[in-house]
Amino acid sequence: MDDLPLLLAVVPSRISHFLEKQKDLRDLVEIVMDLGRLPEARFFHRAIHLNGLEVTRDDLDYATDRIGPFTADNRSGIERTLHRISGIRNRRGEIIGLTCRVGRALTGTVEVIRDVIETGESLLLLGAPGVGKTTLLREAARVLADDLDKRVVVVDTSNEIAGDGDVPHPGIGQARRMQVLSPELQHRVMIEAVENHMPEVIVIDEIGTVEEALAARTIAERGVQLIATAHGITLDNLIINPTLSDLLGGIQAVTLSDEEAQRRGSQKTVLERKARPTFDNLVEIQRRDRLAIYRNVAMLVDQYLTSIPFRPEIRIRGIDGKVQIQKTQVDEELTTLSVGGVEKPNSDRSSAGIYLMGISYSRTAKAIKELKIPVFIVKHPSHADLILSLKTRQKRHSKSLQKALDTGIEFYTLKSNTLTQIRNFLRVHFASFLGQKGLSKSSSFSMGQAEDAVVRVQRSLNSVELSPQSAYIRRLQHELVRTHGLRSESRGVEPFRQVIVYPEEF
Repeated sequence: MDDLPLLLAVVPSRISHFLEKQKDLRDLVEIVMDLGRLPEARFFHRAIHLNGLEVTRDDLDYATDRIGPFTADNRSGIERTLHRISGIRNRRGEIIGLTCRVGRALTGTVEVIRDVIETGESLLLLGAPGVGKTTLLREAARVLADDLDKRVVVVDTSNEIAGDGDVPHPGIGQARRMQVLSPELQHRVMIEAVENHMPEVIVIDEIGTVEEALAARTIAERGVQLIATAHGITLDNLIINPTLSDLLGGIQAVTLSDEEAQRRGSQKTVLERKARPTFDNLVEIQRRDRLAIYRNVAMLVDQYLTSIPFRPEIRIRGIDGKVQIQKTQVDEELTTLSVGGVEKPNSDRSSAGIYLMGISYSRTAKAIKELKIPVFIVKHPSHADLILSLKTRQKRHSKSLQKALDTGIEFYTLKSNTLTQIRNFLRVHFASFLGQKGLSKSSSFSMGQAEDAVVRVQRSLNSVELSPQSAYIRRLQHELVRTHGLRSESRGVEPFRQVIVYPEEF
């Protein structure tokens, strides 16, 4: 293992001797020493306490005497290694705890995203602590500098990328390293790197403040490729983070005109992306061997704000180092649900397209998935088999919508934009497909008759009588009518009892 003996030499001999006997020493992650407690060793898949004497002040002094001075963020290291020692202090500023983390320079880790890095576009890495963001960042710096012969500058705030001491660790190759005096000055060093050293690529670890986000935007606008990590685990986290959302273009509330709101089928006040994202691509490191690749961040943010599902490309690195691309759950959903498309999957006429007017895309997609029905959402009314609208939008017909209605496309309205209303409509409207739960061919015809009645009542505002049905079918018909914001009642005596549909204001 890279430089592990140098880290073991820092801790008291009783701890290092115990660790050297462990068969999985190569999987050691960190050693924890807290005053008055048993030392702890954490491995990739387990953690053990080192039975024996508790940690004393002499143990802590022994360790701190063998490492470099602590910086303002209570971090230190061992010169020309990647190991990191972080301190915990008491109110008097005395060290009462140490976390000695093993640093590794692993080659080959960047191969899983090498094609993304080689595009020259800026890349943001996200992931939980300990999944290997910094390791990937370090390897990216080496590949860009050595293999692609680019001018690379690493802004190394805590000396975590290129190690402690003034001579960078060979893990970054020929990339140059700029150290940062204290964390709050990182944004200044980022700008200094661009202004003074003419880099083609800047590598940064842990963008976490507004100033650093603004500095990153300044760098990107000067045509320099950025490879960075940020505080956050997923793309969703970053979009809603008020401090760092600017990395993805930022979000602002926009008030639309009546005509534009009608065209979009949305409320008048909507959220939109404020500017071009600082980063073109984003990678979520979900596990050390599993990454989600998001390309074209601008488009993805726009889709997120309009509740359109987006799908990453999942890459899994096998034990043999080979990379497999795996379909995501969203990919599988797309076999029956088009993401803004206008063609039915596989041109299957047994599926149906829905055009939404003011109805939530995400709620409709969720209801379709729950019911497992062959339905997808289209962007233009002319490509729909039916149009679903809020009742409040019933009279706001655009020319394209009216043209679609003139061709006989079915038109339905919901009283409210809730998941329950949408789910109920789909359940009743596609009852014939859900036949495994139920309905015969004649029953399906009866539900179709109820749907026709709803349309006639909505357009004429006159009541419509349905043919006599069983109690079960009448209940489904009542549910369908309520879903559209209309009223209904049953009249007559069995077996001739029937449903009558009324307009809401009747």
